[in-house]
Amino acid sequence: MGKLGGIFVCLLIVAMDVAAGILGIEAEIAQNKVRHLRLWVFECKSPSHQAFLLGLAAAALLGAAHVLANLLGGCMCICSRDELSTSSANKQLTVACFFFCWIILAVGLGMLVMGTLSNHKSRTSCGLTRHHFLSIGGILCFVHALFSVAYYVSAAATATASGK
Repeated sequence: MGKLGGIFVCLLIVAMDVAAGILGIEAEIAQNKVRHLRLWVFECKSPSHQAFLLGLAAAALLGAAHVLANLLGGCMCICSRDELSTSSANKQLTVACFFFCWIILAVGLGMLVMGTLSNHKSRTSCGLTRHHFLSIGGILCFVHALFSVAYYVSAAATATASGK
């Protein structure tokens, strides 16, 4: 892919992740606007339909950005520790960003899904307080943008260096 295409892909990944992050934080704000009763560590709250929709959109955008980065970044296969230690710095950076990207996706998407499900219509719940799932998931979307772009750029540089 050309230089201009690579810049476009990076901007698209960042835009999708930033939009997901903003939607996650907005979902947290919408969730905090609903009526709830709190007694020490126990809390009863009504679900917020707006927070549900915003959280769902944030999770979908995070997933789409991850798929885009991984499909267009390609796969850098490392089969052993010896191969990793003898590979180039670009390839090592690619593998590190790849793993961090997946870990951030798993935690961020999990937080967004848990926050979104707590706002489903049938989930008027009482129990221990579980705050900030949506906002933490939204913040992890921003971190995901950094590692996704780093993965894409390092994978493209590794592919160019190896002549693929």
